[in-house]
Amino acid sequence: MCHMSACAILSYISIVFLKLVPLQHLKSRSQFLKVATLSIVFCASVVGGNISLRYLPVSFNQAVGATTPFFTALFAYLMTLKREAWVTYGALVPVVAGVVIASGGEPGFHWFGFIMCISATAARAFKSVLQGILLSSEGEKLNSMNLMLYMSPIAVIALLPVTLFMEPDVISVTLTLAKQHQYLWILLLVNSVMAYSANLLNFLVTKHTSALTLQVLGNAKGAVAVVISILIFRNPVTVMGIGGYSITVLGVVAYGETKRRFR
Repeated sequence: MCHMSACAILSYISIVFLKLVPLQHLKSRSQFLKVATLSIVFCASVVGGNISLRYLPVSFNQAVGATTPFFTALFAYLMTLKREAWVTYGALVPVVAGVVIASGGEPGFHWFGFIMCISATAARAFKSVLQGILLSSEGEKLNSMNLMLYMSPIAVIALLPVTLFMEPDVISVTLTLAKQHQYLWILLLVNSVMAYSANLLNFLVTKHTSALTLQVLGNAKGAVAVVISILIFRNPVTVMGIGGYSITVLGVVAYGETKRRFR
């Protein structure tokens, strides 16, 4: 909720006061509903991912997240009828197969955590395709900063009651931590500004490439997160799990190569 609040405030300042981009208005009820849906799905993907981390190791969570390109390709075809080259779809097979293999060899596997993780992954893919439509379609095109301006307040409104219900003591805990750590507010502010920057860049990458490419690029981050989580948290991994992760990473590399050759 802090991140979305920062996105709303900074987008407003950038557009209204700094005039970095012209202010765009929502043209129709249909466009508003798409923006609202994007906000809710975005919140669901983040919350679902956070819940899954209570039950699954970070390394396995990232491996499941690597299947996002598969769901993105599926939603892109269902929602926009956009097709990639068959070779590109073929490259996604090892991405998914690697996660299936890793699931079988994961010592800390938990069904509820897995369901939440795969649901968050699918929601993330749906969000990428929907934001691609809002950023690129001729009838409803918004620039990245304006999309952030309209999406963020809706996300804040959706998250506020959930936050107060699931974390009723969040305000007192935050104030207590602020007294104990004098730099907490600065860290929270920097963290929120970075979230705004990350979301804005996310939209720009989607606009200038595609939703599918965005998710495949994100898998590079996932591969690094797997290695770092194993080093920091010392969660056990099996030979089968390592093999599955490796196959997923190779699938990501193959996808990048097919996109380059069949542009």
